[in-house]
Order: sequence, then C-alpha cells, then structure tokens
Amino acid sequence: MLNAAVNGWFVWRYIEEISPYLRESVRRSLAGETSTEGLPQPGEQAAGLQIAILLIATALWFAYEVPAMASSGQTFGKRVMRVRAVPVEADQPLGFGRAMRRWSTLGLPTLLWYCCGLGLLLQLIDAVSPLFDHPLRQALHDKRAQTVVVQLPRTGPDTRTTPRDRANSPGDTP
Repeated sequence: MLNAAVNGWFVWRYIEEISPYLRESVRRSLAGETSTEGLPQPGEQAAGLQIAILLIATALWFAYEVPAMASSGQTFGKRVMRVRAVPVEADQPLGFGRAMRRWSTLGLPTLLWYCCGLGLLLQLIDAVSPLFDHPLRQALHDKRAQTVVVQLPRTGPDTRTTPRDRANSPGDTP
C-alpha cells in the first residue's frame, strides 16, 4: 500500500504519457488494421517515469523488508502467516548482512523489469524454486543467505498446556 501511495503519481503520469499510443493501437487492432505507420509515440517522459517507478518500488521494498528481517526475521505478512526466517545453523536474528543478501536475490531483479521483463522472470524462478528443494524447501534467496522459513507455534488463549484426557481438571469434583 505504501508503494501504491508513493508511486501512484508517477504511475498516473506514465499512463498519461503512453495512453495515446495504447488507444490508437487498440483501435487499430479492433478494426483489423495491422499497419504500425503513423502510430503516436509515447511521451518524452515515459522511459524516465518507468525507471523512476522501478527505483522507488525497489527502494521501498528494501526499506520495508531488510530492517524487519534483520531484527526479527519477520515482516508484517510473515507475522500474519505465523512464519519466520531464521539462519539454518541457529535460531537467532538474521542480522543486517544476511537480511540484505536474502532480499537482494529477490528484490534487486525488480530493477530489471525494464529489460523486457527479465527481472520478473528471475523473480518467478526464485518464487517457484522451493517446490523443487527438499527437505527444507528453500527458495534461492534463502539458499544464498543460508536461511530457512519456519512455521511458528500457535500461541494465545486457545493453546492448552494441560492434557485433556480427563473430563474435569485435577482437584475438581463433579
């Protein structure tokens, strides 16, 4: 949501820059025209806006993820899902260097979205890599940072620490 708020104006400007080209392309396609002659060109600022959008998105992702992962191994989403990233060798905080290595494998390719979607392809490969890794199901970014994502135990009022093998608690009489 932060990315949408910060990048919203830039995305709106980018859409304004490319919309004449898109409208004419769609019109020609629907009319069955295959000619590309005379198509309006995207505005002068379109390329710069695209780069700015990717730089801002990458910087925001870094600022959101790396400090949170370094200190607790969890972002807001990981807390909600009750998972945490921990070093393979011990249950301790990741630290800034390891959190940055973990993020850079998945986050830096965002800058390559500009290159025919190459970054998106790299991120897709990283995202599906746990499906082929056994037994730890590590993604490529986990392998690089030597981390593993673990499920946290459920805690709260519904967690029972006493055995429920009796109808009444010890000391209670019916």
